[in-house]
Amino acid sequence: MNNENILLKVKDLQKYFLRTKGFMKKVIGTVKAVDKVNFFIREGETLALVGESGCGKTTTGRCILRAIEPTSGKILFKMNGENKSINMIDLNKEELKETRMNMAMIFQDPYSSLNPRMTILEIVGEPFIIHRVVTKRKELEEKVAGLLRMVRLDPGYMRRYPHAFSGGQRQRIAIARALSLRPKFIVADEPVSALDVSVQAQILNLLGELQEKLNLTYLFVAHNLAVVEYVSNRVAVMYVGKIVELANTEELFTNPKHPYTEALLSAVPKPDPHYKKKRIILKGDIADPANPPSGCYFHPRCRYAKEICRDKEPPFINIAGDEEHPHYVACHFKDKLKLMGIERKLKLINKKIGQGK
Repeated sequence: MNNENILLKVKDLQKYFLRTKGFMKKVIGTVKAVDKVNFFIREGETLALVGESGCGKTTTGRCILRAIEPTSGKILFKMNGENKSINMIDLNKEELKETRMNMAMIFQDPYSSLNPRMTILEIVGEPFIIHRVVTKRKELEEKVAGLLRMVRLDPGYMRRYPHAFSGGQRQRIAIARALSLRPKFIVADEPVSALDVSVQAQILNLLGELQEKLNLTYLFVAHNLAVVEYVSNRVAVMYVGKIVELANTEELFTNPKHPYTEALLSAVPKPDPHYKKKRIILKGDIADPANPPSGCYFHPRCRYAKEICRDKEPPFINIAGDEEHPHYVACHFKDKLKLMGIERKLKLINKKIGQGK
């Protein structure tokens, strides 16, 4: 693997939350929100992190930025002009502040992520003031105006408050704020899930154009696989704090190797009027991260589970034999199962239609 173009590498990342009880807050257990997560992101690419609600996607993104403190692991980030990476977990307060100029976050809800008491000038210009990049009012206004133009908003709006804007416009403001210090890396936490479908396409196109123009690197957190297929280079599938499969987007969609990935793909809408939906309905509830099952966390819901799945946790290994285009999966039967991807389903449907069935 060529390590020179890797911007971020996450190794054995863990985030455990303590469970307490009573007035004295006695510790009675832990919630394994993120449990030994490993992945890397190359410069200029988009890695999508997908899974059901509560699986640990957002927590992973916030741990990387140290918006919340990780329990253990390594978060290796390559700074501008440096060949070696720094471990984000080892940084003190001042070092972290400097490093954060190279990374930013776009939050899910454009209504709650913008302070209603601040004008757009104050919201977008705040990073410049915090990091002392700008000291003069006129210069601040010029920089904010440039950012608003970049996200296709009228700079004349900068003295208005967030309540004067629609959801799509607010998310553009949030994107402008994230871009203010020209970061290399952005965590986009479900940036379009709270928006109308027509507006989602506009925001996704904007993010793509900005990535190409500014050479941005995205960790794109999402649960909508149709969106993920459109924006990502690679996809990591997460289940109860663990990544169970990671591969190039096309490879993962057409040739999934984990039963959970197959179930997620079965829920993606198909643009074919002849297609009769055959969604895989998972039995039971998602595992409790405070009391996860033994062995493979997915085995209570898996229709392919055997005794070994209940007793032994599967290793997360690369089955592609290619370090440049790896396909990681954690499943005991990864080589034996023939799982259905999206393209395979459409080929089957077209074959039946051609035969008049």
